[in-house]
Amino acid sequence: MNTTAFEGDTIVDFITGRRVPHIGAEANRQVVERILVEMKGYAKEEIVVDAPIALEMEGGVYRSRLDLVVRIQGYGYMVIKCAPGSLGSREREVIAAARLLENYQIPLAVASDGQTAIVWDAVSGKRSGQGLDAIPARRDAVSQFDPHRLLPLAEARRPRQQLIFRSYDTMNVHRVLEPPVG
Repeated sequence: MNTTAFEGDTIVDFITGRRVPHIGAEANRQVVERILVEMKGYAKEEIVVDAPIALEMEGGVYRSRLDLVVRIQGYGYMVIKCAPGSLGSREREVIAAARLLENYQIPLAVASDGQTAIVWDAVSGKRSGQGLDAIPARRDAVSQFDPHRLLPLAEARRPRQQLIFRSYDTMNVHRVLEPPVG
């Protein structure tokens, strides 16, 4: 299976069709994107690439991007961190991202290198499966997903989750903490 299209130091993103720098875990993300569409049945339109996340924290706004967010019925259903190496080391980062991205906790958090995956229930933080088969197919996601059961993150937990996300995320790439306005 040809999973990527290369030209120089860029790669064509499977979902968006845009050229992106071929650095870091980009090749892993391209494999995961293809798995989601070709094996799991998600439409490209249901997958957000580089989903922006902005956290209002003490000292300003921390802005970053999440590798992939799968949306069902317009709601965030799954946050995916695409990374090489130890997937277990991505647990706290991707769970925190799933808890913080929306005004509700996105149900699933996933770390994948394109060869395997670990899936967590983002609300409880418990591992729910391992391997690519543990990533729900679209038909299963649609049948199990109920947007009326989405839970907000308790405000008392938000600062700690923001700190966890920012701490791990800053080790991945350089992001910006913008000073408060005013």
